[in-house]
Amino acid sequence: MASSLFIVEDDEIYAQFLKANFKNEYKVSTFTTAEECLESLSEITPEVIILDYNLPGMSGIELYEQVKPMFDNTKVIVLSSIDDGAQVLEFIKKGVNDYVVKDDNVITSLKNVIEEKDRFSY
Repeated sequence: MASSLFIVEDDEIYAQFLKANFKNEYKVSTFTTAEECLESLSEITPEVIILDYNLPGMSGIELYEQVKPMFDNTKVIVLSSIDDGAQVLEFIKKGVNDYVVKDDNVITSLKNVIEEKDRFSY
C-alpha cells in the first residue's frame, strides 16, 4: 500500500493541482482546514503533510506546532505564497525545517524537500 500524504489547502483548485502531482506516489487526502486534518490524524499517520501557511481558522503554523511533536516521523512542509525573509525567520524560530514558496517550481521544490534534496526551497 502506498504511503499517505495529506494536503491542507483552503484553495480547492490548488489542492487538486497538488493532489494530481502526487497521486501516483501516495495515497493523497486533501483538507480545506487545519481542524479537518487534525480529525483525520487520529485515524491515519501520513508520511508527509503539505500545509498552507494561510488557512481559515487555525493557521498552518499553528497546525504545524500541534502536529510535529505528535508525529516525529512525519515530514511536515509549510507552503506560502509569500517569499519573505522575516516570515522564513519566524518559521525557523518555530522549528519549521521545510518551507516551500508557491511559485512556478512548487512541485519540483516539494518533491525535492520530500526526498530531502533541499531544505528551505524558496
